[in-house]
Amino acid sequence: MNFFRDIYAEGDVPWETGRPQPEIAALAAAGQISGVVLDAGCGTGENSILMAGGGGCRVVGLDIVPAAIDIARSRAVSRGADVEFLVGDVRDLPFADGTFDTVVDSGLFHVFGSNGMAAYARRLRAAVSAGGLAHLVVWSEEQPGTDGPNRVTRDQLKGYFADGWEYGEIRAGIYETVVHAPGARAWVASFRRSPV
Repeated sequence: MNFFRDIYAEGDVPWETGRPQPEIAALAAAGQISGVVLDAGCGTGENSILMAGGGGCRVVGLDIVPAAIDIARSRAVSRGADVEFLVGDVRDLPFADGTFDTVVDSGLFHVFGSNGMAAYARRLRAAVSAGGLAHLVVWSEEQPGTDGPNRVTRDQLKGYFADGWEYGEIRAGIYETVVHAPGARAWVASFRRSPV
C-alpha cells in the first residue's frame, strides 16, 4: 500500500474530487445508508462527512493512509461533523464481528487482485450485522483504457458476494475522478448480509 501513501504525499490524488461521490450521495438520499456505518477506504472523508451530517449515521472512516486521515479529521472538525476516523487496513478490520449496519466502499474493492477481492468480501461479511447492507462503487469492465484500477465485471461481483450475502442490485453508474470527465464507468452494487 506504499503506492497510496506516495500518491497522497505528492498531493495529486486523482480520486479526491473535494466532494462526495455522486453515487454515495444518491444512496444516502434514498435512505439506503443507516445505523452504524463503515466507510472503508474513506480517503479524505468526503463520503463519511456527508453520511454523518445528512443521514444522522454514526460513521467510522477507515483508511490505510495516515495523511488522508489527517485531512479527513481536519475537514470533519471544520464542518462540525461527528465522524470517527481511524488509520487501518480494511483487510484486517479492528472491529468485532457484526459491528456495522452498513458498509460503504467507494473505490477500494477494485484496487485488490482477485484473491484480495475474495478475502475482502469475506471480511466485510463478518463486519456487517445480519440484515445489514454493503454498497460498493467499483470500476466497470466497460471503462475504456487501461489506466486506473482493476476493472470488475457484474458476474465477478455476484461471485465474490455469493456466500453469506443476498443479491441486491448491481446497476451502472459513474465514479468521479479529476481526470475522467464526466466520470469513469462503474458498477454500483448493493448486497444484504444474510440473516444466518
